[in-house]
Amino acid sequence: MNFLIRLLLTAAAAYGLTHILSGVHMADFQSALIFALILAALNAIVKPVFVFLTIPVTIVTLGLFLLVINAVIILLADKLTSGVQVDGFWWALIFSVILSFVTSILNSLVEDK
Repeated sequence: MNFLIRLLLTAAAAYGLTHILSGVHMADFQSALIFALILAALNAIVKPVFVFLTIPVTIVTLGLFLLVINAVIILLADKLTSGVQVDGFWWALIFSVILSFVTSILNSLVEDK
């Protein structure tokens, strides 16, 4: 049940951010829901591999390279989801940072209750 709530919160946050960020486009909430599901799968499967393979770069950049990995995951989810379009790497980076911030706030609000 917790996974479904997090999935819905991520989809809602992503869909809401498309109205704020001009470089991220989603056709409808269903596309946002599919995007959130694919994003969760990529974060569970692909992201740990990327993090492991880029440990030296991450250490040298004091962890800032993890933001690049998040942007790449967003771009991968964009390519795998129809109805979602991210206009480039910088939009993916901005979107990933804001999405992480918003979903962490929403998840903490839900967990408190």
